[in-house]
Order: sequence, then C-alpha cells, then structure tokens
Amino acid sequence: MINVFQPSLGLEELDAISEVFKSNWLGKGSKTNQFEQAFAHHLHVPPERIISTNCCTEGMFHAIEILGIGPGDEVILPTISFVGAGNAIAASGAKPVFCDVDPRTLNATAHTIEKEITPRTKAAILIHYGGYPCDVDGIVELLRNHGIFLIEDSACSVASQKAGRACGTFGDIGVWSFDAMKILVTGDGGMIYVKNPDLRMKFEQNTYLGLMNKSGINNTVDSKWWEFDISSFGRRSIMNDISSTIGLVQLKRLDSFIAARKKVHEKYNEMLSGLDWLVLPPQLENGSLSSYYFYWIQLSSTEIRDRLASYLRDHDIYTTFRYFPLHLVKRYGSTVSLPYAESAANHTLCLPIHQSLSDDDIQTIVSRIKAFSESKP
Repeated sequence: MINVFQPSLGLEELDAISEVFKSNWLGKGSKTNQFEQAFAHHLHVPPERIISTNCCTEGMFHAIEILGIGPGDEVILPTISFVGAGNAIAASGAKPVFCDVDPRTLNATAHTIEKEITPRTKAAILIHYGGYPCDVDGIVELLRNHGIFLIEDSACSVASQKAGRACGTFGDIGVWSFDAMKILVTGDGGMIYVKNPDLRMKFEQNTYLGLMNKSGINNTVDSKWWEFDISSFGRRSIMNDISSTIGLVQLKRLDSFIAARKKVHEKYNEMLSGLDWLVLPPQLENGSLSSYYFYWIQLSSTEIRDRLASYLRDHDIYTTFRYFPLHLVKRYGSTVSLPYAESAANHTLCLPIHQSLSDDDIQTIVSRIKAFSESKP
C-alpha cells in the first residue's frame, strides 16, 4: 500500500536514542531542553517563548485554559479543522463557533471569521491547511481591532512561512505536532509558542501538575526538596528525552524533508495538469512558503471523488480527505450551513505525499488516476 503519510526514520535516530538509554535518564531533561532551544532557533524566536508538550492537542487544551476561556465565551475556528481544537473549546464549557473557508485553500479568511464575531467572542483558532499559509495578516489585524485572542494550530505547518515569518508565531499562542503522521516526527510530542513570555511560566506549571518549584534532584534551592506547592490543578503533559532526541535529529533533516515533499508536489502538478476533470491545489502567494503536508485535488462531483478514492484503494493507493467539517459532527450541536466547506468536503481528495515517496510511486499513482479517467463515464 502506498500511504498518504509516512515518517522517515533511520539509524541516526536509533543511535541518538541509544545515547539517551546510556544516560539512564529517559524523562524530561537535557535533551528536551535542547530540542526546545533548537526549535526556537528554527522559528527565529527567543527560547523563552517556547515550551514542549506531549502532543499538539494537549497544547491546545492548555491554551484555552490559560487564556481564561470558559462558559459563556465563544471561540471561532474553521470547520475544516482537527477535532482536537473543537474538543479543547467544548471541554472548557465555551462554545465552538464554526466558520466557513476559502473553497480552494480550505483556510479561514478574515471575511469568514468576521461574520461570526459576537460580543462573546474571546478567541479564534486558525490552521494553515496542509501547510499552506492562510490570510494571517488580515486575520491578525481583524482580531486585534476586536480585542480577540488568536491561537494558531500549526500542526501541519512546521516549515511554513509568510513574509519571512514562521506560521504559528503570528498569534498569541501557537502549537505544533510531531505525531507519527507529521513531517517531523517524535512518536508523540508537540511545541507551544507563547507571544507573552509571562505566560510561559503558566504553561510550564500547568503542563507539569501545577508545580511551582522544581522537583527531586532538579531542586537545588530548597533544603527540603521533597516539599512542594501547586498553582493550579494541572496535568502531566510533558515531553521526554527519548522523544526529544528523535526530534533533534529530525529537525536537522527537516530541510531535506521539505525539499523532497516540494518535489512530489511539483511532479503531481506537472503530471496531472492535463486532466480537465480535476483541479490542482492553489498556487502559493508571493512571499509564502509551504510545508507541503497535504496535496489535494478537487473533483467535479462527490460521486467521482468517492469512486476515485475507492478505485485507488483497490489498487493499493491510500487516499483520504482531511479534515471532516466539525460543524457536521453531531456532538458539537451546530446547526449552521457552511457551503464552501461542505462543498470542499464532498469534492476534495488528499493524495499520498511524504518525503519517502519515490518517483516510481508517483508514476504509479498518476498512472492509476489516468486509468480511472479513461474508465469513468
């Protein structure tokens, strides 16, 4: 099966893990500190703005909590979003307010967000769909004028930029994912960017049980280092040195990963450009860089999209659509109609794209799509 997503791991990562084993310290320690600093350097932000966590979704839950969002508040997010963002809002007692998206980029825009703003709006969450930077400048200006917090879900955008600035660093809080299906993988794990460095201490405490002082051997100040107090009823949401040492190696390889994914993207564009029954992804705006996390095509009808997906799977090529619109998830209780997102969900298909995809794999995928084209009525 040719997979939609696939990590690239090898001997260098294994050797790095073996060094952690030799150290006899597997929890959060020096490797995690190094990974936080290296990721801050990658983003071109001060290290004190970055803190690691065990997953992107947990970072989102903490962001909602630390910004004081709760019952009576509303948080706007594009309906084409990961379910973790919707859950973080709903679990706080706040109301998720879903907005529509641009039909081609599948990103929220300042216009689609503005339509949903009410006096109860406390924050907005945005993603950069498939690593394609959204209209973040316009959104930042809009939210600033209304005094609304901005959280960036940059799980898919580890190397995305707009005008030389890393996606995830435009808002008040940004979160990244390093799970097994992402570009830079650590098994599980994530990073959090905090615009206000004073909030970093809150994240540090909340992601480690609310502890106000260091514990155990790391406590070099208190004479009774086993005593402690807490500032909140926090959870244990920390990253460990095993994951972090994988992340350090993966971060060194990231440029080559992005270059390989860009090559796949360009080959698809070249080889599929003659098929008038499908639409290729939108071109990047000047000054933007993508992470090339998704490669999506759009078909003329739901019936053709679904038949193509089944045809490819029957020939060992796995495709999907990310992300199913959250306003259609019954548990959220939404009754809105969002036509662009609904159309996208019915016409869009994400093809395999990852840095291990070979030229032969691409040729096989394109050949099967063209064969389907010849057989469809």
